[in-house]
Amino acid sequence: MAPPDFSLSLGDIEHIADLARLELAASEAEHMHAQLSHFFKFVAQIQAVDTHGIEPLVYPVEEGCTPRLRDDTLTESPERDACQNGAPDIYNGLYRVPQVIE
Repeated sequence: MAPPDFSLSLGDIEHIADLARLELAASEAEHMHAQLSHFFKFVAQIQAVDTHGIEPLVYPVEEGCTPRLRDDTLTESPERDACQNGAPDIYNGLYRVPQVIE
């Protein structure tokens, strides 16, 4: 069975950008086309691998093995003022957005 064709045209890229409400310059659309084409070629390579007879993993580690996890500790504290510098409307440290439900 041949792998499916995941090729995209430049028009497909422009259509996707339009659906996502993104404005892409011609050079950006070409760059995005090249990146997505490379990604889909990689997906096609992965799908071409014969996996018959291989059991799917239930867990990503072997049973009985405990994965090494790092401590969940705070490593940096973002400054609220620095994070809110680009926000269009701030009130008492909170982001204000236009009302969307009446």
